[in-house]
Amino acid sequence: LEVTLNNIISILPTMSTMSASILLRNHARRALTSFTCREVSRRPVWTSFPMRCFSAEPAADHQPLVPGIGRGKTSTGLVGLEVDHDAVPKMIVGYQALLDKLAASDMPPDAQYRINVEQIARYRIKAAQDNLDDPEKVEELCNCGQVEELVIQADNEMIVMDMYLRNRWWELVKPVEIEYNPDDIDGGHGDVEWGDAPEDGKK
Repeated sequence: LEVTLNNIISILPTMSTMSASILLRNHARRALTSFTCREVSRRPVWTSFPMRCFSAEPAADHQPLVPGIGRGKTSTGLVGLEVDHDAVPKMIVGYQALLDKLAASDMPPDAQYRINVEQIARYRIKAAQDNLDDPEKVEELCNCGQVEELVIQADNEMIVMDMYLRNRWWELVKPVEIEYNPDDIDGGHGDVEWGDAPEDGKK
């Protein structure tokens, strides 16, 4: 920087005041830029803000992270619901807890609530076990939200199940006879006659 400035000063007497000023400013800017770049390259870069990472922990197989997929997922896009890279194993634990609670209860095996919960829980457990490292595949198979949401659904179902068992609600469900006749030409309305809409003055 000192050598550059000395060279510029040596030729200033031969130039006009304005030209000398412009030349001096341009050369000084270039010299300072070059000096700054050299100094920065010699020093480690420190930032005053936290660096954004794609994952809280590196992938187990050391494969490169893909933003938004698997370990590279940084956001669920849902307010208040953070990314959980352990959501798939938590799904297995949560839905197995539902099955264990039903097995230990006195709810009849033919209760419709029990049938529905067991089918959903077993299906989601299998989907999770078969795709431990592929949460996107689990979401595709379950078709009921992100894996983080599926964990919450298991937790919420546990709350409902506690109420269901405590109040023995399956005893309140009564069988209903359903009449269905697809050959009924009147659409199942019996002897109801449908006429024109009443006029405004008639009630």
